[in-house]
Amino acid sequence: MDKELIVLASGGLDSTTIIYELFKKGFKPKPLFYNYGQHCADKEWKVLNEVLPRGVEQPEYHDISSLFAGSNSRLINEADLWSENIQDNDLYVPYRTLIFLTCACARAQSLEISQVYAGFINSNHAKEIDCSFDFLNNVGNLTEHIGPVEIVLPFKEMSKSQVLSKAIDLEVPIGKTFSCQAQSKLPCGACPNCVERLAALRELGLQL
Repeated sequence: MDKELIVLASGGLDSTTIIYELFKKGFKPKPLFYNYGQHCADKEWKVLNEVLPRGVEQPEYHDISSLFAGSNSRLINEADLWSENIQDNDLYVPYRTLIFLTCACARAQSLEISQVYAGFINSNHAKEIDCSFDFLNNVGNLTEHIGPVEIVLPFKEMSKSQVLSKAIDLEVPIGKTFSCQAQSKLPCGACPNCVERLAALRELGLQL
């Protein structure tokens, strides 16, 4: 089996786990990375290239940062956690998930690839509208009537601990993955992504 599939990839646990799982099943995952102006773009890109399984092609790099120029999101403008009180809503980037998916579908159709995978988990932990239960459960309808590309969200009904358990079974280099929303160098341990990740580790009795 050598079917090529596009996977939205950031170097985080969820997307990396999808790539490992697809690759192990004999598919050819084609990672797509977006620089949308996030303060940790360089860090994510570096990590992504380090955590890919041997044999997976190098990810495509797409710079869409101009779309979010002027955004006040703290995912774009890195905060000083020593002096600023950052709330969940400060991390929201308008339409980000929708843009990611539609651009990936456009790229897939250009390459005659029929499926786009993304590691979004059905969670409101960051109060993000486009990561909500309703959005993820209806996202497949986005392309139903406009093209042949299918959006696949294999983790949308899973918890972070379930994804982590799968990652362990697949021998994903979990400790190398990176998905902090607040800091670009080291995980802050306090943003929604870090909190969810640490809770999953505790739930499984792990410490990384």
